[in-house]
Amino acid sequence: MIQTENLTREFDGKAAVDRLSLEIGKGEVFGFLGPNGAGKTTTVRMLTGLISPTRGTARVMNYEIGVDDIHIRRNVGILTESPGMYDRLSALRNLTIYAELYEVEHVERQVEKYLRMLGLWDRRLEATGTFSKGMRQKLALARSLLHEPSVLFLDEPTAGLDPEASKLVRDFIRELQGEGRTIFLCTHNLEEADKLCDRIAVFKTTLRVVEKPSALRQQLYGRQTVFHLVERADQARVLLEQLPAVKSAKVIDERLLIATEDPDRENPKLIRALVEADFEIRFVGELRHSLEDIYLQLIGQAD
Repeated sequence: MIQTENLTREFDGKAAVDRLSLEIGKGEVFGFLGPNGAGKTTTVRMLTGLISPTRGTARVMNYEIGVDDIHIRRNVGILTESPGMYDRLSALRNLTIYAELYEVEHVERQVEKYLRMLGLWDRRLEATGTFSKGMRQKLALARSLLHEPSVLFLDEPTAGLDPEASKLVRDFIRELQGEGRTIFLCTHNLEEADKLCDRIAVFKTTLRVVEKPSALRQQLYGRQTVFHLVERADQARVLLEQLPAVKSAKVIDERLLIATEDPDRENPKLIRALVEADFEIRFVGELRHSLEDIYLQLIGQAD
């Protein structure tokens, strides 16, 4: 659905996006992560035909940017970080105007559908200028979906939303994915990206990595098992270090962290060795590094 090859955009001779090459499939939720000023919004503007690249090529839904920009803009949805609305007009009137611009069939039905889905139907006759930031964000999301686009670009979709509204939007994104839509998600919310995205890209002017979050954890940290012991964790470490399957062992606050090549296969042997040596085990778990750990490490490597 989205392909880029060496996509580059320069401003005053300085690259904001440098040789970006990506391929994103149909129905994929793709997370685009990077710090402020990394070039994420510039990338979205190029892919939606709003600005032209300096060099390189890209196709969205088989339309080429710079050539088929009108078709791209008619067939994608976009939620910008700072959505603009007609403040003096009602939510209902705002969406009606945009539905008519997109030449949507059954305008009234589509407008009602998304106002209800995003919990704004009861406020439909109120001026959007009186809406909170979160309500305006939900209204902008509704606007981006009126013409039922197959590809959706979301820039910080839960920014300014309270926890309940954020969950509604996340559930909504999952529902859209279930309908086979491709979603390009720019977000600073790393927990959100971890829960929603099939793959993530860490980006800072140039592309640092593209991978599934779980695969990134494995590549960067491996898999570590945490044994919570009642006591004598240091002695347990000495015991397990002698086993050939154990790659590393360390103790933190009576917790024994063990790295092996295949925890699913090796952990039963480790537990048996500890029990036979009279160590008391409270419980066993897997150490799971957060996406934030991964993100900070990759951005640090980039710097």
